[in-house]
Amino acid sequence: MEIKKFGRNERPLNDEKPQNTGSVVTPAKLNEESVSILTDRLKDEYTAHYFYRSAANWCRNVNYKKAAEFFENEASSELDHAKGLQEYMDDFNVQPHIPQTETDVNFTSLVDIINGAYQMEYSLMDSYNKSSSSLFTSDLTTFDFLQGYRTIQKEAVIEYSDLLNALMLVDHNDKFQVLYFEQTYF
Repeated sequence: MEIKKFGRNERPLNDEKPQNTGSVVTPAKLNEESVSILTDRLKDEYTAHYFYRSAANWCRNVNYKKAAEFFENEASSELDHAKGLQEYMDDFNVQPHIPQTETDVNFTSLVDIINGAYQMEYSLMDSYNKSSSSLFTSDLTTFDFLQGYRTIQKEAVIEYSDLLNALMLVDHNDKFQVLYFEQTYF
């Protein structure tokens, strides 16, 4: 178990100090703003998981085998992100609430999936940036924790931007060219 240490100006918790109730100190918890923000991002990560799970299913059904494997890995990665958020809340004495999210996603083409993935990842990057910005002055430790998620989102946006750029090189109405794209880029 790794012990977390905090600098003098870091305030990861609410303004209450740990309370000594006799023989055991009651640990402080994350403040409500941090919990709310982390819960919103948790919902986003589960939404992304279901999006990619549906994308993998669609790709497998139409025999885009490489894309199916790619999106299966993306779905698994989103679950890892959700787990990390939950563990962070647990570490700071907050039992995470897992919000409901959209689970039924339908696609019409591989291009449709890539367009949707780019938009979703860009939106997630924007959400993590805004969340971090609002926590900078109130919860520096959670701000620092979210740095890893901001980096992940930046990389995801770049990855899907590259796929969109590659799609512009083919006629996405030509099934053979889309199959070639799938074989080349996944």
